[in-house]
Amino acid sequence: MILSDRYKRILDDLMSYPSMTSMELERKYSLTRRQLGYGITKINEWLKGHDLPAIERTRQGHFVIDQAILTKLCGNWEAISKKVNRTILREDERVHFILMMLLSSEEELSLNHFTYELDVSKNTVLNDLKQAQTYVHEYNIVIRYSRKFGYVLEGKEFQIRKLLMYMTFQILQLRGGESWLQKIANIKADELNEFKLRVEKVENQLNLKFTDEKHDMMPYVLILLLRRIKKGHQMEAFSIEYEELSNTKEYKATEELLYDMEDIPLSDRLFITLHILTTNIFSSEILEDDLMTNLLPAIDNMLRHFEKSACVYLRDRDQLLDKLLQHLKPAYYRIKYHLTDTILFQGSLSREFKELHHLVKRSIGPLRELIGSEIPDNEIAFITMLIGGWMDRQGESIDKKVKAVVVCPQGISVSRLMFNELRELFPEFIFLDFLSVREFLKYPLEYDVIFSPINLETNKKLFVTKAFLGKEEKYRLRKQVMLGIHGYVPESVNIDYLLELIANYATIHQEAELKQSLVQYLDLNENGKFVTHHYVGNDLNLEDLINPDTITLVDSVDSWETAIRLGANPLLKKGIIEPRYVDAMLRYCEEDSYIVIAPGVAIPHAAPDDGAKQVGMSFLRIRDGVSYTNDYDIYLIIAISAVDKQQHIHALMQLMNLVGSEKECNKLINANSVQEIVEIIQHYSKD
Repeated sequence: MILSDRYKRILDDLMSYPSMTSMELERKYSLTRRQLGYGITKINEWLKGHDLPAIERTRQGHFVIDQAILTKLCGNWEAISKKVNRTILREDERVHFILMMLLSSEEELSLNHFTYELDVSKNTVLNDLKQAQTYVHEYNIVIRYSRKFGYVLEGKEFQIRKLLMYMTFQILQLRGGESWLQKIANIKADELNEFKLRVEKVENQLNLKFTDEKHDMMPYVLILLLRRIKKGHQMEAFSIEYEELSNTKEYKATEELLYDMEDIPLSDRLFITLHILTTNIFSSEILEDDLMTNLLPAIDNMLRHFEKSACVYLRDRDQLLDKLLQHLKPAYYRIKYHLTDTILFQGSLSREFKELHHLVKRSIGPLRELIGSEIPDNEIAFITMLIGGWMDRQGESIDKKVKAVVVCPQGISVSRLMFNELRELFPEFIFLDFLSVREFLKYPLEYDVIFSPINLETNKKLFVTKAFLGKEEKYRLRKQVMLGIHGYVPESVNIDYLLELIANYATIHQEAELKQSLVQYLDLNENGKFVTHHYVGNDLNLEDLINPDTITLVDSVDSWETAIRLGANPLLKKGIIEPRYVDAMLRYCEEDSYIVIAPGVAIPHAAPDDGAKQVGMSFLRIRDGVSYTNDYDIYLIIAISAVDKQQHIHALMQLMNLVGSEKECNKLINANSVQEIVEIIQHYSKD
């Protein structure tokens, strides 16, 4: 029996990497489970024909390979492996090799160059070139052909260099990747050794150690970058900030790296500095520079947001902060200068990882504000792995915590407020998201509990509750939920009894300090009752949005539409909203009545993309009231313009406190002047 080339490659992989799993083989060779099973059967038949034991496969997808196979085939297999590596390449590998040839070649490339190096037909190469063009489209790069210059890449040099670094990374991930890269890019051994020594010198100068992966990759990248520079491919003007990079020790290291190359332009030196700055490090001395001064509090703030969202307490914070700091310094430059696609995140994700990733993503705001741009998902995934690993180390998990979602059909402002209030009411729950009904129907994460003001078809625990709750209503809801989930209501924790239990199994040396720590960790007051915490950031107060310029007092109006248009008029005059935003508010009011937040009070609003230009609120008092949907008499209309999910929420919560008081609402309705309204607003803006 003759073993096919594909099965030779699979057998070669299993001998080279006995720990390789079925899933990895299926992914590498684009096989189904059944196809791989058939292949293993054929390989075992071939082994049997050579008097060798079969390869066994465990239920976990691992392989058991007898030592006799490795011993007998080790010497004879080398020739087969060379032949296979020479003749059988997957399409994606051929595309990567073609792009690397285009990136690194020092001569004109014709179709014959590709057919010779890849050992395939011209038609195959032409098809691969089409795939290569599709691949580089996202970099805004085009593959051109001319008789004079052959095949070349056209596009911005910054984008071409991003592609170069990514292709280098991809090829080095292949088995025998270094040999392939040296061959395709025509990199000589002495040149490579020289740059390996230079990279090690940079490590010593910076007092750090790059990860093995980046340590191996950097000499190749530097050789290929310098090759392009010497061919005249210089950087065009772009957004690398000279002051930010030239003062770094990495820039000084670049100068040392290029000590004998005086003709390298400044922009290219900055780009190489950027490459060093964006390279992951395994270990480092204490990082101290201007960036670290700002980065450390941003990471700390991010962790606090995460702890609150995930209902966890991260111990040994200083060590975790240091670990995150080492990772996020290169990530800062990768993200800021759009080089993050040189990092590849692979592997299937567990359900708990997806949930953690989601919570980290929701907590990433402080880093996003510092860097000034969105954080890519694959960068967030690495942060998630670091935090998740830390939680595993301390035996912490979110897997068994109650996870909740809020499903609310009445728009961003009300949904966000409902989400925040419920999270404060149930601090022991993980609140994953607030969702519209449409978002809920295709929500990908696992959850246990749903809170919603409407009935939904679901097999999960659903608690139908009003969007806005008074104190008594909150108490009743908490009791109902706790009974529904746990079968009891955990109203208090006896700390003294808890200390007695601990003392039965351990010696307590600092009882007072332990008691205080338990109180803080369990979020209890001195009587053992659960307390809630209100986070107040740098958001706008109610008085910042509702002021004399945005207040209108009338005794009556002839219709609901007139009331909405009159109430929104101050926002239109100030350019806070566009005219179409008012039409959208009216349309949404027809669809549901959830804008009524208290007796006689409504907050009409629309989506940000309906014409909201700035955050804003306007206040309309109608002394005699106006009928809304024949079910409500409305006296106070607060029109809201929201441009994001956060900025107006603090003011909205202050408004909720205000209209939650019947006495204060009556004062607003019966006010005789704008100044009376302003004074009440100012009083509630202090909360």
